[in-house]
Amino acid sequence: MNYKLTFSEYNKALQNDKLLGLKCNQCGKITCPPMMVCQECASTDVKIFELSGKGKIATFTLSCVAVEGRECEIPYTIVLVELKEGPWIMGNLIDINPKKVNMSIIGRDVVLGHKMFPGDKYTNGPAARPVFSFTE
Repeated sequence: MNYKLTFSEYNKALQNDKLLGLKCNQCGKITCPPMMVCQECASTDVKIFELSGKGKIATFTLSCVAVEGRECEIPYTIVLVELKEGPWIMGNLIDINPKKVNMSIIGRDVVLGHKMFPGDKYTNGPAARPVFSFTE
């Protein structure tokens, strides 16, 4: 079985602030980030689908533990965003000081962007990761 959307293709699109996922031809659900099968019904009958990158913050956490090689970036805020198309995706919240984050950010509208992160001993080199900014 082959990936319809490889990590390399997903990453390249993300570098252009485009969020790709997979839309299931069987149940209509959208899987993002992409997997080999639909996350709802496990069908392999999926097609590449571009999402808007817009959504609302469902929850968040503040991390004070540095990712290896990025010690200067702590603390940082990780948000779980419910996208307008349905899937939930995590990324860093970038336009607010993490020390000022509180429960008032839940439900706020955000839009996707990206940030390039260096590789480490667990990855295959630099890659784009989702980041979110407030739209208001």
